[in-house]
Amino acid sequence: MCEFKVVKQNDGTQIMEDIVIIGYSDNNGLIFKDILGAGELLESALILDVNTINQTLLVLEHPLIRDFIGLLKDLTDKKAEKEQIDAIIGKLNELKNTL
Repeated sequence: MCEFKVVKQNDGTQIMEDIVIIGYSDNNGLIFKDILGAGELLESALILDVNTINQTLLVLEHPLIRDFIGLLKDLTDKKAEKEQIDAIIGKLNELKNTL
């Protein structure tokens, strides 16, 4: 069985280990569970890399990710609304102004 160490790409820290189940929640948070079923949640993260050879999973955390994943799911299910896109554009513009 492959048990993963979870590493944040943001700063290189290992944040979890012995993870066997990984998936997104209904609220688009990233869920990690170990062999006993104990879990942790990253509210707004994206899986960047899965390496079964060294058993690491690389994730990126950013506040925009959760809303963007939600929008993509809704677009796929044909239930997205213009307000969702406008909200993401607003957040991107705020981020742009900080650069």
